[in-house]
Amino acid sequence: MVAYDTQEPPGTIVVDSANHFLYAVQKGGQALRYGVGVGGEGFGWSGVARVHSKQEWPDWYPPKEMLERRPDLQEVVKQLQSGLGVPGGPESPLGARAMYLWQGNKDSLYRIHGTNEPWTIGQNVSAGCIRMTNEDVVDLYDRTAVGTKVVVLPSLSS
Repeated sequence: MVAYDTQEPPGTIVVDSANHFLYAVQKGGQALRYGVGVGGEGFGWSGVARVHSKQEWPDWYPPKEMLERRPDLQEVVKQLQSGLGVPGGPESPLGARAMYLWQGNKDSLYRIHGTNEPWTIGQNVSAGCIRMTNEDVVDLYDRTAVGTKVVVLPSLSS
């Protein structure tokens, strides 16, 4: 719990991409602060979204563009219910929990999720998703309702 001055109402999630922190805004100028990994070079984004849905131990379906950009992923993906992906579990890049971010009626394809690479927290490494340690994402997931507003602030390089 840290002091956090914001105009956003309690319940809002604010991602400070430049400083690699996610804040879950509480009452009285306070917030729960978590370390995060954010989008790497060319993959950062900013804006407002809402948590559309949540899932425990989610399957990961890399977008077609990612499979083209990272041919090494062909070795880890397999045919799942909804296409080529990695089944949910400790080896999944989405980790223990995922919150799916939508902008309006459209899936942004960005997520707040756990990771099987906890050493990447505090870095600009993802394809735009907000990564958290599995312990932290489980804590945030349990505190976050579907419909929660998520504000992603621009990084210094955006």
